[in-house]
Amino acid sequence: MKTRSVILSVVASLAVCACSLNEYPYGFYSENNFYKTEADALAATNFIYDAINYIEYSRAIVFLGDMNTDAMYPKGDATTSNKELDGWKSATFKTNTTLYNFYKYSYITINRANSVIENVGAMKDLDEGIRNQYVGEAYFMRAFSYFNLTRNFGRVPMHLGTVRKLDEATVGSAESLDEVWDRIFSDLDKAIELTGIYPVPVTGRTDRIAAYSLAAIAYLYVASAKESGVPQYADMAFDVADYYAKAVEYAGHVVDDPAQTTYGLDPNLMDIYDVEKPTGPEHIFLMSMDRTGVSEGQYSKISKMYIPYIAGGTVYLKQGDTDVFIPTHDGWSEYCTDPAFYNGFETGDLRRKWLFCDTVYDATGAVTAAYPGKLTYPFCRKFIDPQFVGDKTSTKPFLIRFSEVALTYAEAAGPTTKAYSLVNAIRHRAGLGDLPAGLSVAQFRDAVRKERVHELAFEGKGCYDLRRLNKLHTDITAAREQGLTAEDMVFYPIPSLETDLNPYID
Repeated sequence: MKTRSVILSVVASLAVCACSLNEYPYGFYSENNFYKTEADALAATNFIYDAINYIEYSRAIVFLGDMNTDAMYPKGDATTSNKELDGWKSATFKTNTTLYNFYKYSYITINRANSVIENVGAMKDLDEGIRNQYVGEAYFMRAFSYFNLTRNFGRVPMHLGTVRKLDEATVGSAESLDEVWDRIFSDLDKAIELTGIYPVPVTGRTDRIAAYSLAAIAYLYVASAKESGVPQYADMAFDVADYYAKAVEYAGHVVDDPAQTTYGLDPNLMDIYDVEKPTGPEHIFLMSMDRTGVSEGQYSKISKMYIPYIAGGTVYLKQGDTDVFIPTHDGWSEYCTDPAFYNGFETGDLRRKWLFCDTVYDATGAVTAAYPGKLTYPFCRKFIDPQFVGDKTSTKPFLIRFSEVALTYAEAAGPTTKAYSLVNAIRHRAGLGDLPAGLSVAQFRDAVRKERVHELAFEGKGCYDLRRLNKLHTDITAAREQGLTAEDMVFYPIPSLETDLNPYID
């Protein structure tokens, strides 16, 4: 990786630290005056997470995970780069700014993680438990970043040490996909070894359960991709059955271990998406954004993206089947729900009835607008903050939820008693009945994958599920219309701002 803009950002990230996830980074340091105290170590660890809060990264989660599927579409005057992604205009991808920003901030995160691994790991005067926790979190975030990079760009350059100057930045592409994924798995094993389990979820931070969760998700991703014949994954050197078993093993530490009592299935569907309950049992890894922040990224405008423009002021939403109405600002109509996706839920599914809005109200409960009509699309209301301050909210992307890990376990395990119980618990919470008994492995996995579509809707998972199942070229309208193939869509090209300056990237 070598571009002047990325490298300057990466090197700059070495020169500042963050005192908390909700405050500006401050202060310059060198190796002579930083990494001296526990406060320094904590600041540097928090600073790793700070990079993914940048709006260019957090919004790319939607554009690379949902907007580029048929579940969602952008507004008519959306930015060119996002329209290109939505329409799979592959000829433009090397210069696409959304892809570049996602790539850039992923490597900024990696560089900050490497700095903590090297420097906090060397702080012998620091309490061993604290040192291990911070270094373990750094290993997790390096794995998390490479997990997202390789799903999108394939054989990306591997930086395993801190980049301090430009001549350290030129690294070639990984030799194989196996190399990248093996590093992800080994980093997560280090995170599991070093971190503990929080007694209560800590918003914006990760622990051993997050590492188990991401390992399970990663093993499932690779196993299903090879089994489905995804180009390049089909040639990887591992046994599919072994990787499915690994996914079950790691997910089992989350969903089937009586010693793990911090995380679990939230019995209340609406509570999962209540911004006042960020430490609920579902939230294994949740971004840290709060309406008290000074700049966007510290606070969130995510809700504005999903809500259509209605009247320019406050509107009210009905809370489930109650007579309670909560306020929200109206929005910018950026992330529009496709009607076919909205209509694809099973009859009676509360995830459609409660988590998508086809009607909005005034403070008295009188209807203000409805779909179809003045409300131009039924909008996702997973990201709502009734205590909003202007455009500032505490809404946060959901990076890893317990439900995703439960469905990961179920898909990898097949139709076992435990797998059935996990899927059926999620369906019961959504107001649905059990899956049919007696399904074959293939039938059960297909049912679980369909469950993921609606349980994880608009949480940045949809495109990746299609990609690992080799369905991008068959299930996305824009791809079929252009005659794109699985090979065309398996990875985005690494941005030209990188490849033009680094001859070692292939």
